[in-house]
Amino acid sequence: MMTTKLIARLMVAATLTAAAATGTAFAAGQTDAAMAGAATNDEAITSKIKASLADQKQIGVTTTDGVVVLSGSVASTDIGTKAIQVASAVPGVKEVKSELTVASK
Repeated sequence: MMTTKLIARLMVAATLTAAAATGTAFAAGQTDAAMAGAATNDEAITSKIKASLADQKQIGVTTTDGVVVLSGSVASTDIGTKAIQVASAVPGVKEVKSELTVASK
């Protein structure tokens, strides 16, 4: 009788362990899928901003988790401000960080 209870407890423990491992793998799969989706969204954001700033090839654009970084040198503060406004208007952008510098003449 004691052996039967022990076997039953071991089987329950094994089942719970397997279920927990499967749940963890499932959650990890969801995280991977979410990360892939974020990367794709970041690429789309970057592409849209670059297309909108096609006449400003000196401005670099990178996007990570919806945060856009503009870098490079611009001819005036007005051009830099317009680039920031263009980037901010793209859907999915959470924040725009400017590393733009104004070229001295």
